[in-house]
Amino acid sequence: MTPSRKKRLYWMLALLCGVSAAAAFAMAALRQNINLFYTPSQIAAGEAPRGTRIRAGGLVEAGSLKRMPGSLALRFIVTDGEGSILVRYEGILPDLFREGQGIVALGRIEPDGSLHADEVLAKHDEKYMPPEAMGALKKIGASSQLPRGMQESYR
Repeated sequence: MTPSRKKRLYWMLALLCGVSAAAAFAMAALRQNINLFYTPSQIAAGEAPRGTRIRAGGLVEAGSLKRMPGSLALRFIVTDGEGSILVRYEGILPDLFREGQGIVALGRIEPDGSLHADEVLAKHDEKYMPPEAMGALKKIGASSQLPRGMQESYR
């Protein structure tokens, strides 16, 4: 092998190592920031990982919203018709948040099985629900619990 060929081989090897290291760092960063979606039934069954940030979606159960006096803390129950979970949240809820509507809460599962949310997203009109939440409700046959406008739009 000539010296110039050897030098080129070393450069190619260094470039390959650099690209491999960059890809490994990118994959590690993506793994830490991924938010998987779980239904209340899956969370209640213990299928959701603890200590990892997840998304949970479903319908806010009517009459379940409880505000803590003197603070922004509140709690409510999210259901998919088959299972339900308690969601704890501290902050200002979106303007469109109401009982009986679809929401997605982002947060971590607590040891007691409740979800400590750091972000709550509400639907933007009466016929919208996040696709994952709607698919989960259809899968278990709970779409009949949806408001009439939503039942017709997702058939």
